[in-house]
Amino acid sequence: MALTHDDMARIANLARLELSDNESERMLTGLNQFFEVVEQMRAVDTSGITPLSHPVAAIRDIQLRLRDDVVSESDNREANQKSAPAVENGMFLVPRVIE
Repeated sequence: MALTHDDMARIANLARLELSDNESERMLTGLNQFFEVVEQMRAVDTSGITPLSHPVAAIRDIQLRLRDDVVSESDNREANQKSAPAVENGMFLVPRVIE
């Protein structure tokens, strides 16, 4: 999929960019090169290949450093809500912003 000069002008307009002819040409070339790389990647047959959890896993076995999910602080809800202007049922009340 190659972009045209009209496409570039529309994209620049939507992004509220003022591009000179030289800048527009450079952007058009760069975007088209990017899309060429994407098309090359799409052409690769990846059926039957198991996705990796991490890129390094293709080279060697890795073990993710995950810690146990344990509570590290006590419940301070009441103390934290003392300074709030309005609280109801343990929740902060805020002004309506969407009508």
